[in-house]
Amino acid sequence: MQIHSLGLEDFCEDNYTLIGIHTALEDFKLAYLLNNNLKTHFTKANYSLDFGKEENKASFSIYHYTNDKYEYEWYLISNSYKEERTYVTDTLGLSTETKTYLIPEKKRVDFFMKIVGESNQELIQKTIEKINTIGQVVTSYSIEIDTLKSKEFLIF
Repeated sequence: MQIHSLGLEDFCEDNYTLIGIHTALEDFKLAYLLNNNLKTHFTKANYSLDFGKEENKASFSIYHYTNDKYEYEWYLISNSYKEERTYVTDTLGLSTETKTYLIPEKKRVDFFMKIVGESNQELIQKTIEKINTIGQVVTSYSIEIDTLKSKEFLIF
């Protein structure tokens, strides 16, 4: 007699907000500027999101910040991974660069800010406004999670 069965949805974390950030900055520089402008304390996590097989590995950097006042956990996640491979044929060295995306349907987004916790729209809107005041950030905006096909990659 089956009382309750678990599905994949039971393990999914739906209680988060996602902000897309467009910038040419490196991850550490963006984290530094976010810390200055948002009064956060992002630090590089001691882990990263790693995907792939032996030949095609991708590693996406993660920065983490815990907001004790609002009980939020914030993550800054890179959306792209670049790998350059060099092939030597006789005397000619050829190199190719491959770019892998964490969320392929959002290729233009450079970073995602994932805010885990009960959504406070006023806080999210103020956060987006402050991010947009950073000179090196082109734009940032809230992303509807339900529109993403690859949202399972953001569950960690």
